[in-house]
Amino acid sequence: MSIIVLAFLMMTAPAMAAGKVLFDNGHGERFQVKEQGPLQLSGLAGLFQEAGLEVDTVDQPLSDATLAGARALIISGAFAPLHPNEIEAVARFIANGGHVAVMLHIAPPVAPLLNRLQVSHTMGVVQERENVIDGDLLRFRVTRLKEHPLFRDLKDFSVNGAWGLINQTDSAAVIAATGFQAWIDVDQDQKQAKEETASFGIVVAGTIGKGSFLVFGDDAIFQNKFLEGNNRILAANLAAWLK
Repeated sequence: MSIIVLAFLMMTAPAMAAGKVLFDNGHGERFQVKEQGPLQLSGLAGLFQEAGLEVDTVDQPLSDATLAGARALIISGAFAPLHPNEIEAVARFIANGGHVAVMLHIAPPVAPLLNRLQVSHTMGVVQERENVIDGDLLRFRVTRLKEHPLFRDLKDFSVNGAWGLINQTDSAAVIAATGFQAWIDVDQDQKQAKEETASFGIVVAGTIGKGSFLVFGDDAIFQNKFLEGNNRILAANLAAWLK
């Protein structure tokens, strides 16, 4: 009997190890894993499934109960803030060994969650002067990458309107950043005048307890329209990290 049980466990271990990834659907997210449009996330969900992950959505408040059984949580493009109780549930989820990836469309609603993760965001989206795509300063390739499983076999990836990220403590670190001539159009006058140039974080990685998290300054990275080339490799690496 013990040999039979051992054989059964060996056969089922890969499926069990893969785990479930929950996409948050309860905070005004407009870009969905079950939709096929150019700005939707069905391609990302498909890559996760190809990697052996189970993909599901959660539209109830985030809690210990609604996150139970999940290996990972994705919060992509939230337009409404999480309740403080939800934020603490997410923190406990990470501390207990879960993985969380947060992707920003508009940053202010997600700021309380980011603050709990010891991450801050800039007052506006980043404008870049290096590696600009089609002359649009909001669209550029990110080439300053630190060593991390997320960037395996990658030299760059592209963003299409990214908020800058800053780690508040050593529990988080910037792992992808702009060049040093980037800037934020704080006064919204479409030109750089008083704004200083700097390098801004685009991806932050951190840990709480037994688990870990990633924050992306842009959610368009993984939308169907932009899920090609190096962005597709990045998404595949994200799937591997979640596993």
